[in-house]
Order: sequence, then C-alpha cells, then structure tokens
Amino acid sequence: MELKGRQAIITGSSGQLGSAIAIALGKAGCNCICHYNRNKQKAEDTAEQIKKAGVKAMAIQADITNPEQAEKLFEQAGRLGTIQILINSAAVFSRQAISEITFEQGQKIINTNLIAPILLSRMFAAKLSGKSGKQQEPTGKIINIADVCGLHPWANYALYCSSKAGLIGATKALAKELAPGICVNAVAPGIVNWPEDFDEAKKQRQLSQIPLNRIAKPDEITKAVISLLENDYITGQVLCIDGGRGI
Repeated sequence: MELKGRQAIITGSSGQLGSAIAIALGKAGCNCICHYNRNKQKAEDTAEQIKKAGVKAMAIQADITNPEQAEKLFEQAGRLGTIQILINSAAVFSRQAISEITFEQGQKIINTNLIAPILLSRMFAAKLSGKSGKQQEPTGKIINIADVCGLHPWANYALYCSSKAGLIGATKALAKELAPGICVNAVAPGIVNWPEDFDEAKKQRQLSQIPLNRIAKPDEITKAVISLLENDYITGQVLCIDGGRGI
C-alpha cells in the first residue's frame, strides 16, 4: 500500500506510543485522525505536529467502549475521506493481583483492550465494503497494538495479559474473515517506557531477561507498523518487537 494520501485513524493518540505512531504515519504522507478519550491537549498537539509534515490531521474525542461514540468517530473521520487504515492503539494498562480483581475492572480492561478494537474493525470494514482495489490489492489495513505479555504472560497482570492475548487471537481471526480486501496484523512490543513505580532494581531485573539488554525506542515500533502497512502480502501475523525477550 502506498501510504501517501491515505486516511488513517489512530486510537489512543494521546498515549506516548499512539502519538508516535500517528506522527510516523503523518510523515509517511497519511492524513491522520488522532483519537483520544480524555487527554485532549496531547491529541491536539500530536495533530499539530502531524500538520507540519504537510498533511491533514484532526483530534477527535470518543469513548470507544461506547458504540454510539465509536460510530460518531468514524462519521467525523469521514470528513477527511475514506478511512483506509485503522491502528488500534488505545488500551488500559493495569496491575492487579488476582485477589484484587473486581468485575468492574475486568469489564473496563477487556472492553477497551479487546472488545473495542474488534467492533472498530467491524465499523472500519463496513465503511470499506464494496470498494475494490486494483489488481486484487487490499483496500484497507488494520494494525492492532498488542503486547508480548499476550504471548508470555506476567503474574499480577491477568486482566491485561488476557486482553492482549485475546487481541492476538482476534487479529488472526479477523485476518481470515476480512481477506482479501483488508489485511489485519499486530505488533507486540516489549517494554517501551518504564512504569513510573519501577526503581533501579526492578529495571535491572527486566533488562536481565532481554537479550539486547535495553528497552525499545518508539521509532523501532513505528517502523514496524509502517512496514506492515506497506506490505500487501502479510496478514494474520504478530510481529514481536521485544529485544529477544520471547526467545
């Protein structure tokens, strides 16, 4: 897929990784919808930075766990043209021991990290329905931002790990269901940013499990996203960008 001139929705653009992905897409020539839920200022700052690349960008608020607001997100995004790229980056990251988990927490994490990306993918596919590409090329691309914990779970993160494992399963299922018109892939980053409560000892323990002995740089994730979008013969794949931790 030639990215220049395409329209993309990036959910969670107010997050550090979501913002980096949106900016990378803008530099690649995409017009970007920078979705946010609460952090309006960060999403608007991201949109302004994208505009400096000479493309269009706008920040749109929506609670993607609310079907009506999700539909309005696509309606408003349509002002830039047909949306051909969906990046499901919005997520809730939360640590709980099993004894502390509540039903309400479970609903929030699973709805945001798993159910919303599936339903947004449904809306995305519906908007592209009937549009044909040239020479059987895909007309749309979906990239789900998973996590290595979806493949190698951690203790005390049962809800988060389960949601990301589910997203990896959804990626593969949707790739089969939406082919050949839409390619669906996922990237599974390792550590990109240290949690705020990590002291030096915790950091060193994590680094000891990573063969490359460092955390990822945001651009190492964004380059992988761009590569998957540009390749029309990759679908249903999960690209781990974890410095070798999963070996």
